[in-house]
Amino acid sequence: MTKQVYTDYFFDEPAFNTHDGGYVPLVAPDTPQNALAIPPLASPDSETTNEVSYTVTAQAGESQLLPGKKTKTWGYNAELLGRTLIFRDGQHIHVTLKNQLPELTTFHWHGLNVSGPIIDGGCHAPVYPGKSSDIDFTLHQQAATTWLHAHPCPSTAEQVWHGLAAMVIVKDDHEDSLPLPHNYGIDDIPMVLQDRRFHEDNQWDYRADYDPDGVQGPTAMINGTINPYFDVTTQKIRLRLLDGANRREWRLHLSDDLPFTQIAGDGSLLPEPVEMTHLMITCAERAEVIIDFGKYKPGDKVVLYSDDVPLVEFRIHDYNPDTTELPEHLLDINPPAVDPTTLIRHIVMSGMDESVALDGKKFNMQRIDATQPMGQAQYWDVTNTNTMDGGMVHPFHVHGTQFLIISRNGKAPYPNEHGYKDTVGVNPGETVRLLVRFDLPGVYMYHCHIIEHEDGGMMAQIESYDPNLPRPTYKLMDMDTLAKAFAAERGIPVSELWMAGMDSYEKMGMKM
Repeated sequence: MTKQVYTDYFFDEPAFNTHDGGYVPLVAPDTPQNALAIPPLASPDSETTNEVSYTVTAQAGESQLLPGKKTKTWGYNAELLGRTLIFRDGQHIHVTLKNQLPELTTFHWHGLNVSGPIIDGGCHAPVYPGKSSDIDFTLHQQAATTWLHAHPCPSTAEQVWHGLAAMVIVKDDHEDSLPLPHNYGIDDIPMVLQDRRFHEDNQWDYRADYDPDGVQGPTAMINGTINPYFDVTTQKIRLRLLDGANRREWRLHLSDDLPFTQIAGDGSLLPEPVEMTHLMITCAERAEVIIDFGKYKPGDKVVLYSDDVPLVEFRIHDYNPDTTELPEHLLDINPPAVDPTTLIRHIVMSGMDESVALDGKKFNMQRIDATQPMGQAQYWDVTNTNTMDGGMVHPFHVHGTQFLIISRNGKAPYPNEHGYKDTVGVNPGETVRLLVRFDLPGVYMYHCHIIEHEDGGMMAQIESYDPNLPRPTYKLMDMDTLAKAFAAERGIPVSELWMAGMDSYEKMGMKM
């Protein structure tokens, strides 16, 4: 039977970011091509079969991104972005977090099932300049492409824009056993999709580019490379795609409308491979796809586009024929049962620009907005009320867990959404039903992942608790403490402090 090949982007076209009043279109670079940078693997401090230790250092540096002056950038154990960390299911992991930046930061493990709020690394776990912090956790989750990024509200967007983002790959025995590309940097390629605007002397100026609906730039930057090419030396390659942009959606397709196969989403393999010619990912989403170059010969070129702008040129070289076939079934998905007496949680994402809110409120660090017993499965109905001028897609993210998408407006989710996820794009006027369960106790944030929207208050907190134990008391950060720290580090009075998101509160007459 012929397999179906999907040829559209699934999402509602009137809500594409191309319709935004502040949309910044990508422009094909006119600079020389560069080999695609492959983030090196992080070296463990120590490793045994069951344990591994890493040191992750947030640091400032300079990167040669364009001809001329180097760009001032931040990274993890790197000048820009970061070295890729490899974790295994069942492994006990120790990480020393070091901050060599001039201001405080946090280390958020986006997509990892870890306890909150400290290990999770949101706004409640600052590491101050010149200081370090140690975290320990035992990881229990399926193979996935996750990532690490800064999350110091309300400066998350600016720090990610500076470059604080890195891939974190989770491995397990099941994924190892499948006939998939596994050779990192050769046929298993991380690909962080971002965009930037370059100002005088090739520098980034976040405040000059600030837009409360999300900062964008006209230049695509792939793994920190401008105008990249990749030398293809195997018939098939696996791309681990991450939308690491503050705002931009990526609508991806290959030249010749070459089909490719999605095998995984955010938090797991898909149950079955999905063949397609077009793929849209929203902010913070991940997708693993396999491209088969079997019909091409050495010297040919295949281009990956977003809309009509080239992102990466694949240069075909000699390769050995690869006759392996993907299994028709990749992963068993066993949804947890929901007690029919459990109430459905209703969540509303509303507003644009400075008016963004979640459930009609802006985020408060010390407010717990919801609770859910640990281990209890619950349906969450997440609604995007934006409809004016076509509205916009809001990517909804939950910390500390992976959920299943049950339906979109009562209908089946998109064909490539049947695995575990932690981020889902919600169309304007749409309600997406999620099946959510927390396996660890803690305080977790959930929010829109247009990063300026979360900084601007489209965020809330939920406490997962063990119903058989006394409820713990969490020491939660407050905005005044963070603001004073940022101001002191920048050598200015608090009254002169500006951070992304502050305008959204002030223009709504609210205190952060």
